[in-house]
Amino acid sequence: MRYMKILNIIYYVFLVCAVTLILLLLFFVLSANSKTKILIVQSGSMEPAIKTGGIVVINPNDNYKAGDIITFGKISKVETPTTHRIVKTEIKDNQIIYITKGDANNGTDLREVKKSDIVGKVIFSLPYAGYVINFSKKPIVFVLLLLIPTATIIYEEIKKIRNEVAKNKTKTSEAKAN
Repeated sequence: MRYMKILNIIYYVFLVCAVTLILLLLFFVLSANSKTKILIVQSGSMEPAIKTGGIVVINPNDNYKAGDIITFGKISKVETPTTHRIVKTEIKDNQIIYITKGDANNGTDLREVKKSDIVGKVIFSLPYAGYVINFSKKPIVFVLLLLIPTATIIYEEIKKIRNEVAKNKTKTSEAKAN
């Protein structure tokens, strides 16, 4: 009996993890077509505020100020944007320029950031979730994440149906015997 309780706990923990991961993946994929972006942090330049392998949720904003963590640069398969903190704003040629710095870096970035370069402001970060998302993007892992919970649910339902059928047979046998 204790063995079944442990299996049930493991089953539900796995199910919650799988559902959470699938929801994260769906949110990650759906964000590609919206203004809100979810990106995986590739370096430790913003540690300890944002961990390497974490995810950041970025939303465009009209106003950026010193202290804001922003993501800037192009997002493509060959170019990775940068997520750093604004340390100062300046005006050059009647245009606001943002001076940025990674929290873990010694100096400010060499590149001055224009408002048009900014993807958005970081509104949320989740440490280490990027590792899980990258791992689950592999086709075999993604298929397993879908198949294992599905197979488990089907198995549990088949067990319930068999138990009901066995109960009905027992009731029918008892009714005939009386």
